[in-house]
Amino acid sequence: MAQNKMDKIFLHGMKADTLIGVYDWERERMQTLILDLDIGVPKTSALSDNIEDTVHYGDVCEAVRRSMKEQQFLLLEALAEHIAELVFEDFNALWIRVRITKPGILPNVREVGVEIERSRSDEDD
Repeated sequence: MAQNKMDKIFLHGMKADTLIGVYDWERERMQTLILDLDIGVPKTSALSDNIEDTVHYGDVCEAVRRSMKEQQFLLLEALAEHIAELVFEDFNALWIRVRITKPGILPNVREVGVEIERSRSDEDD
């Protein structure tokens, strides 16, 4: 994925609550995760100066947070895939990188997490 040659918007350090984890003690209450999203947008969005020609990052933030409160996952990988699909379906993104951090879950480890990258061409695989 040639992200460095494409236009993108990003949301970094976005906090969102969800019920996630494979252990019973993880599923007793919602956890706050930290998300970094990089979303490919058409280069025409920079030329038109029209919000309708781009991905509205405020709407993405609301949709992702709402979905994370409604959905439950065991694995961060499954949640990351869900977020990628949501952004593709609802916001017509060209590509996405989703990084999810679960801070403070392991002793003496600042954070654990997962990162995935998807593009529209991946949907054909």
